[in-house]
Amino acid sequence: MMFIPQSQVSMRQPQYPPPAFIPQKPDVSYVVDCLYQNTYVWLLNGDNFWFYPTRVEYGEVSGYRWNGAFWMFYGIDPRFIDSVACPPIPTLY
Repeated sequence: MMFIPQSQVSMRQPQYPPPAFIPQKPDVSYVVDCLYQNTYVWLLNGDNFWFYPTRVEYGEVSGYRWNGAFWMFYGIDPRFIDSVACPPIPTLY
């Protein structure tokens, strides 16, 4: 196993686009459970999008937001998040 300093890990954006589906909105969810995973976010203002969180702190969640073409760095106050879902991605075996 290789050790990667936290500063380098948090700067790494996803290399692939998010899944093509929108997951079901859960009743209870925590963004900290979705670190380094494709995460669908619903905001209190009605906006929703794919997000790849890399850092969760008091008063800030940051990571990469999918804009439809590429990932861009994005940060948001967690008080504006209504719900998140980071479903497992089905794989073919």
